[in-house]
Amino acid sequence: MAIAFVFPGQGSQDVGMGRELAEQFACAREVFEEVDSALGQNLSQIMWEGPKETLTLTENAQPALMAVSMAVMRVLEREHGFKLADHVKFVAGHSLGEYSALAAAGAFSLSDAARLLKLRGQAMQAAVPVGQGAMSALLGVGIDVAQKVAEEAAQGEVCQIANDNEPTQVVLSGAKTAIDRVPEIGKAYGVRRAVPLPVSAPFHCALMQPAADAMAEALAKVEVKAPVVPVIANVLAAPITDPEEIKKRLVEQVTGTVRWRECVGYMAANGITDIYEIGAGKVLAGLAKRIDAALNASNVSTPADIDAALARLNA
Repeated sequence: MAIAFVFPGQGSQDVGMGRELAEQFACAREVFEEVDSALGQNLSQIMWEGPKETLTLTENAQPALMAVSMAVMRVLEREHGFKLADHVKFVAGHSLGEYSALAAAGAFSLSDAARLLKLRGQAMQAAVPVGQGAMSALLGVGIDVAQKVAEEAAQGEVCQIANDNEPTQVVLSGAKTAIDRVPEIGKAYGVRRAVPLPVSAPFHCALMQPAADAMAEALAKVEVKAPVVPVIANVLAAPITDPEEIKKRLVEQVTGTVRWRECVGYMAANGITDIYEIGAGKVLAGLAKRIDAALNASNVSTPADIDAALARLNA
């Protein structure tokens, strides 16, 4: 058995996430308190009491999801003596989840990760006026077809592949007028459905350049250490460990494609048999099985999940 830990991205948030961990474990409570303190806001109250609309705001959802992932990690480490480097071959995270993966692997402090993600959310939201950008998930086709749809829909505007999630799900991002053309164009290419995503900005495309600039400035001021295990970078679908390269790839990630299908494929090709999604939701566990049916994939977000995972990890 060879193990990878993966960390969820935006869309996995839900009111109540992490509360059970905080109620049962002092070390998990400390994670949420440290994040609240770093941000100067009571984010944990929003996470546990809502309203959902406030939690879903990009600047709140990003640090909140990281906090839940890190609370799970803290319980594994403090309560059960789990050492990432002893058990896990790779870590990876989907979009914002890459910051969670880096924090879990010791590259970022928890406080720095929280502040960076708050800024990232604010900068991504501010990069494009509301209503001018959009995203759409293409179902039933892979990246080659999605690229043709994007090129035809662009018509001189930005329309790019934002997420290559699995062999039959690719997300496009760009100008709203270009994304509005996608469903009709997609029909001619065999797209089963083009699903508009309920997002407030067009993530992972060239329109996010102002946010990439903001992150480059912020990351330049933050200490990044070499992670204790290699991180599979979204934009490379390959492992990185060098602190300066980590910063560079995180900046590129803001405007670049999240190559998730290839990230999971790389891990499987390099011996990974079991993937644990650390934190809220089950999106990545589901994607892993659709990318490679031979992978065992499960979610770890509650105390019961942690017990179940440890039983398998220590078997």
